[in-house]
Amino acid sequence: MHDKDRLTVAVMGAGLIGCYIGGALAAGGARVTLIGRPTYMDAIRENGLRISDASGRDTLIPASDVVLTESPAAAAGADVVLITVKSDATAEAAAALAPYLAAGTPVLSLQNGADNVAAIAATLPEMRAFAGMVPFNVAGRGPAHFHQATGSPIQIDADPALDRLADVLAAGGLPPVRSADMEGVLWGKLLVNLNNAINALSGKTLAQEFADRDYRRAWALSMKEGLGLVKAAGIRPASVLPLPIERMPLLLSLPNLLYRRIAARQKTTVDRHARSSMADDLARGRRTEVDHLNGAVVRLAARLGRNAPVNAKLVELVRMAESGAPPIPGRELRQTLAASTRA
Repeated sequence: MHDKDRLTVAVMGAGLIGCYIGGALAAGGARVTLIGRPTYMDAIRENGLRISDASGRDTLIPASDVVLTESPAAAAGADVVLITVKSDATAEAAAALAPYLAAGTPVLSLQNGADNVAAIAATLPEMRAFAGMVPFNVAGRGPAHFHQATGSPIQIDADPALDRLADVLAAGGLPPVRSADMEGVLWGKLLVNLNNAINALSGKTLAQEFADRDYRRAWALSMKEGLGLVKAAGIRPASVLPLPIERMPLLLSLPNLLYRRIAARQKTTVDRHARSSMADDLARGRRTEVDHLNGAVVRLAARLGRNAPVNAKLVELVRMAESGAPPIPGRELRQTLAASTRA
């Protein structure tokens, strides 16, 4: 393939997710520009960009094969732009890109939450904003080493404007699912991601948390509340895991032995080191995305003239954790959330 024929992709906000996906795109033949913090960019300059996953993949992309920068100006001329910043920074990131993108450039959100595409479209009205969904966690395993810790494929909008991107993702080992109903996909992912708060509050790895029925039941409470509200709003949440999303609260609430047996049949792998991105943010002393996850359920409830006491309590507890509150034992967390529904 001639260099001029290669897809050019800029990744705005290249952290764990952005560097991993950027690495896969580079492995698939794209010309990739990573726009991120010096911490990540300097590490890649020194070590190359290493991506791995739980199935045994381990690929090293030389630093010379990607453009590494802190400047949004490097996105100029990109065929596609990926936005992978935290949801609180979406509008700011889009505004920073605005002077450099040609009208009509596809801009794909690969972020948590259900409202980022609207924020991008409002800030970049001359671009084409699309939704994507990343179902897996990425963990840092060392300098410039990004490890996909859980399974399931990326999903992106079925619009033809993203066809070349989809082909390169597939060539790089991340074949995406194409969806014509990304609203349902995003809300399905958001409902699953309500566990990010549970995991962050637990202080445990995902595997340790899932082994504790009380934490699972706490997650089930938040999901059940969210499912009811999403359906009341006329949204059909997609199942982003092998199990139908409507059945997840029941599965999570089962005794440990039954849960393990049924979960094993779903063939969804969880790396033993994996934690939620919210747990990582707490560990780094950063503000979390709880307002864009559990908080989104609370706002949806308000639009419907209803309440979301479980998710409102989780927002409160995560904010306390951001201020230094210690991890909460599973039984205590479950009881606290259950009591919020009776208040």
